[in-house]
Amino acid sequence: MPHRRHRRRDERGQTTLFIVGFAVFLAMVVAVVVDVSAAYLQRQGLVTLADGAALSAAEGGAEGESVYDGGLGRQARLGLDQATATAVATDYLRRAGAWQEYPGLTAAVSLRGDRVVVRLRAPLDLPLTVPGAPATAKIGGTGSAVVQVLDQTGR
Repeated sequence: MPHRRHRRRDERGQTTLFIVGFAVFLAMVVAVVVDVSAAYLQRQGLVTLADGAALSAAEGGAEGESVYDGGLGRQARLGLDQATATAVATDYLRRAGAWQEYPGLTAAVSLRGDRVVVRLRAPLDLPLTVPGAPATAKIGGTGSAVVQVLDQTGR
């Protein structure tokens, strides 16, 4: 009976392939984590700016010597209007350096009763690019504020 010799399969190079594959996978995971963190931080920055702009715009209706010196009298509202709210919110964003920090920033100011709503959108600036991810994306943040008028009893 002829003696068969079992030939062992050559496994050289398998470890190298595994290490290279794992390194590529790990690099993609790091890129995704870094990009998601950057997007979250940019969104939080936009929300903070939107909140400040909305509060500034809502308080814009309460500015002026007549309000501080004589009060509102029997007037129940502060008289917010679209033009004033937009102007005050835009001025706040300009003073805060929003357009320098977020190039391409767009702002929309709207009134809903006594509430001022500020919506900001800016191009998403990602530090790393993951293959297959969209090249251009926008991220946004919304802030709102209300100024309530209380009478002397606090109601």
